[in-house]
Amino acid sequence: MATYKKRGFKPKNKAEEVRADEENSTTAEVFSTLDESASKTEAWVQKNQSYILGTIGIIALAVLGYLAYNEFIQKPKEASAANELFYPQQYFDQALANETERDSLFGLALSGAEGKYGFLDIMEEYKGTKAANLAKYSAGMTYLNLQQYQDAISYLEDFSSDDAILGAMAKGGIGDAFAQLNQPEEALEYYEKAFAHNVNDYTTPRFLYKAGVTALNLQQKTKALGYFQRIKEEFSTSQEANNIDVVIGLSKN
Repeated sequence: MATYKKRGFKPKNKAEEVRADEENSTTAEVFSTLDESASKTEAWVQKNQSYILGTIGIIALAVLGYLAYNEFIQKPKEASAANELFYPQQYFDQALANETERDSLFGLALSGAEGKYGFLDIMEEYKGTKAANLAKYSAGMTYLNLQQYQDAISYLEDFSSDDAILGAMAKGGIGDAFAQLNQPEEALEYYEKAFAHNVNDYTTPRFLYKAGVTALNLQQKTKALGYFQRIKEEFSTSQEANNIDVVIGLSKN
């Protein structure tokens, strides 16, 4: 390889000439090393070209497959599941408003009617969809209203959501089920999870109050007092704040 010389450079003496030769030699070695590395890399690429192209092809197919699945399978499935969820949700809402036919309407919400799916069918037929996840929440709340508390806990625990209201209500529902099963320690744990899920004017005071009452019944008065005082200070306009001074007094005795 030709040595590199600075343009227009002329050594003034022997020492500079020696130093210039050393610099040229070092530069030549660097370029030689780079050439060798490039040659090795080129040789490796040529040797493994089929493997590299195959890997790129697999990645490309995977991406295209995912996009196609999402566009032509998952999206239509999500839309269909959401449409199906509308019908059992109507039965659920009617049950809440109709005391005389309450249990039968809750049953229709769970199992479906007139050729339409219920919450349980949607969970099975549309696994992995948002509607199936919401069906778990609705099924859990249905079982809670039917006083089938173990089933309520099972479905509500399987439900997952970052939604401020639904996430808190699911955890609070589990707390209610444990309270009905006379398991106050577990109930308190889930009430605490419920009010910690998100701070808002609806679920936070609701579950702070339930946690406070449960803690008071467990003789955990300091904890109960803290929850009640938080309602008074932070949620003074909430329904739970109406008799808050009474329960605060009970927590101090």
